[in-house]
Amino acid sequence: MSVERTLSIVKPDAVAKPGATGEILRRFEEAGLTIVAMKKIHLTEQLARGFYAVHKERPFYGDLVKFMTSGPVVVSVLEGEGAIAKNRDLMGPTNSEEAPAGTIRGDFGTDIERNAAHGSDAPETARVEIAYFFGAAEILGPVEALA
Repeated sequence: MSVERTLSIVKPDAVAKPGATGEILRRFEEAGLTIVAMKKIHLTEQLARGFYAVHKERPFYGDLVKFMTSGPVVVSVLEGEGAIAKNRDLMGPTNSEEAPAGTIRGDFGTDIERNAAHGSDAPETARVEIAYFFGAAEILGPVEALA
């Protein structure tokens, strides 16, 4: 397994819960992932529409954009061995109602939309998503790690 980087977003529902953001970040680090970039932002409609453009033909797109702009989010770049799969395992299934206890979505999400977290699903997606929120100078470590 190789060292990878992945984008993580702690969504507005989890950010709004006292202590949830810190607990989610702790779980990443406890699982061996290193946070190499992080910021708390309030997505504008334009930023949310651009990030989720891949879903713009889906019926849930408008609700997703509205939800993601409803409050602050914490975006971060996680790095580590098999970071993409590890992050997705930590999050659990997309639908929080199906996510087991002990996963981020099982512990902090409530349904398929308000599911507490986003994580990249593949190396190419991770590169695009990381570049959407972070410039190279904002990420700790060598640029080669993005390849």
